[in-house]
Amino acid sequence: MAILEIRDLIIDYGIIRAVKGINMDVNEGTIVAILGANGAGKSTTIRSISGIVKVKSGKIHFDGENIVNKDPFRITAMGIVQSPEGRLILNGLTVEENLLVGAYSIKKRIIETSDETGVIMLTKSSRNTIIKGLLDEVYGYFPILHERRKQQASTLSGGEQQMLAIGRALMGNPKLLLLDEPSLGLAPLIVRDIFEIIKRIKEQGRTILIVEQNAFQTLKIADYGYILALGKIVSEGSGEKLLKDEQLVNAYLGSSH
Repeated sequence: MAILEIRDLIIDYGIIRAVKGINMDVNEGTIVAILGANGAGKSTTIRSISGIVKVKSGKIHFDGENIVNKDPFRITAMGIVQSPEGRLILNGLTVEENLLVGAYSIKKRIIETSDETGVIMLTKSSRNTIIKGLLDEVYGYFPILHERRKQQASTLSGGEQQMLAIGRALMGNPKLLLLDEPSLGLAPLIVRDIFEIIKRIKEQGRTILIVEQNAFQTLKIADYGYILALGKIVSEGSGEKLLKDEQLVNAYLGSSH
């Protein structure tokens, strides 16, 4: 069942049409990849889902509701949480403080009912229980973050900061986790570890939409993939199918080796 449906999505940057009427589905409990070279429209697409980039026209349905051009904080409260490109770690805070920032939306859950929109305020004890459980989940995926939880986040290595960025997003208890270029600037061995952890996160029931330039590693873990070029989908299919299409990979994604 599709938790996210994108239909006829068009996004403009001034006079430039960055995304040209694309359609995508993300089924619950899967990893879906958006792949392509620089300028293909990958990050623009994922940022429109989280509300950071405004949509010219089209629909983005999440859990059956059109979320196009909703405020980012409302989209986050609905359960869509993004780990941004470049990590954007909060300097001056410890590792654990960075993670707790990610749990802010747990304090307030904006819900839509048939008759009104309301805000549920969790009790302090129930909120703390939820946050403790999420911290345990994150530290289970990333033991190094637990070891360094009192350390200044700015002193972490690039790979550790990427782990922290993903962990911070998980602290929002997402129904849909958006990952924007998680392997960017990382050494190959670290990249392999990051993708293994992303696979584990999916196996624990999370739904993940990932934007990446590292097609080979991404397609190895993706259930489904879309390949973008100049704002259009040029191919789609299972990760296994796309990975085996060497001509397609070489044409749009670069060598798979």
